[in-house]
Amino acid sequence: MRLLERLTEVDQHVCRLFNRANRRRMPARLFAAVSRLGDGVFWYAIILTLPLIHGAAAARVSLQMVAVGLISLFLYRWLKHTTSRPRPCQAEVGILQSVAPLDEFSFPSGHTMHAVGFSIILIAYYPMWSIIVIPFTLLVALSRLVLGLHYPSDVIAGALIGSLTAAASLYAFSGGMIS
Repeated sequence: MRLLERLTEVDQHVCRLFNRANRRRMPARLFAAVSRLGDGVFWYAIILTLPLIHGAAAARVSLQMVAVGLISLFLYRWLKHTTSRPRPCQAEVGILQSVAPLDEFSFPSGHTMHAVGFSIILIAYYPMWSIIVIPFTLLVALSRLVLGLHYPSDVIAGALIGSLTAAASLYAFSGGMIS
């Protein structure tokens, strides 16, 4: 029990540290914009334009990204309502919230889950996209902390679930054969 209490203290402390950036105008605006793009706009644009950029074969990649997104959405909603963890901006004194959350609960970070899952799928097929999606994915994850919407453990869990979902999808779409 003591270990869990210590982990919670670290989670809260790190959350407060990152949230300090939200008190400055430029970082707050930057991370609010990243968060808004991470709501789906950025990813939907990529999914829709992949076949236009890379040809008809990229439609399969877009469909795989959609499949990962839908599976992640199911997991995300189930975990949010199962754990019912309050967001830091609701539970912690001094955490500044500057954007409205998409839902009520904190665990896991759906933005991070989707960003990581989509990035892994996209980079698996088109590694040249890594120069764009890796920095964006890192900014999305960071935005969740800066904006006071998630604890670090929420973001880590979201990244892990997104990674596992994408890996399972790559395995399934390869016919169970990893090359």
